[in-house]
Amino acid sequence: MAELRFCEPTELYNILNQTSKVSRLAEPNYLCLLDVRCKRQYDESHVITARRVKKKEKQYLIPESVDLECVRYCIVYDSNTSSLELRVRRDDDEEEEEEERGVKDDEENNELLPGPAVEFGQILIHLTRQPVYILRGGYECFSGLYHFFRTQKIIWMPQELDAFQPYPVEIIPGKIFLGKFSQACNARIHKDLKIKAHVNISMEATPYFVGDGDKLLHVKIEDSSDSNLFSSFRHICHFMELHLQLRSVILVFSSRGISRSSAAVVAFLMHYNEETLKRAWAHVKKCKDNMRPNRGLVAQLLEWEKIIHGEYITDITDPIY
Repeated sequence: MAELRFCEPTELYNILNQTSKVSRLAEPNYLCLLDVRCKRQYDESHVITARRVKKKEKQYLIPESVDLECVRYCIVYDSNTSSLELRVRRDDDEEEEEEERGVKDDEENNELLPGPAVEFGQILIHLTRQPVYILRGGYECFSGLYHFFRTQKIIWMPQELDAFQPYPVEIIPGKIFLGKFSQACNARIHKDLKIKAHVNISMEATPYFVGDGDKLLHVKIEDSSDSNLFSSFRHICHFMELHLQLRSVILVFSSRGISRSSAAVVAFLMHYNEETLKRAWAHVKKCKDNMRPNRGLVAQLLEWEKIIHGEYITDITDPIY
């Protein structure tokens, strides 16, 4: 039997924005996102790609179109569940009906039950191999943070998922994002994420913050194992640290957002949190599963670790990448 875990809003955001050659949402067994709110709430808006879980005679129905045993991420959300504990609640459908009839809330209508997402999740753990995740804070929290992922669209065709344009992944919630060059040139992404500063680690220039050295740090290096990013680590860290103090949202990017920019973010986390290379690497890997700095950059990160901690801590033979 699988286990029930919480999923933070930033984790779901990053899961929705993973890519290979195209968005991973196009993979049939990648994500099963389930909405257990009432039909009215679901129809008003829901998270992109979410399926509504239906009920029959007050019993949840298992979606038939999903092979739950093979799904990598199975995530359930309701309106606002933030605890796996029992709480006073009423069924969403009953509450909606009573509101329409003008029935007031009283103790007789309430009982101690798990939140709807937890209740359904407890059913799903008997049907899956991977953990079942409950979205902490539910739809209200997630849609408040990522309003641009709200939709009324119910059916997604495979070609639509192939064409879905992911956002940069979130490294530090609401503060640091990691992306690629095309995302750094996208006006909608800048507006939605409120980007105020760029760390550009590529040869190309974007149209944003041109001539403004306070908001743009452009480190021009090739995507090669011979390129020297090490000499810029300290400058990158100080630039990003300053903008965190100014509460600016930072986008770090390179051509594909896989190697050079990933190495820069790892270096920053090592500096900012005084972390080991292994721990900082694991955090970025969790946020962006296809990150892969080249071997030359890995060697430079090891040298950076020695400067921060005074010694090598991460074993070069340890398969961290």
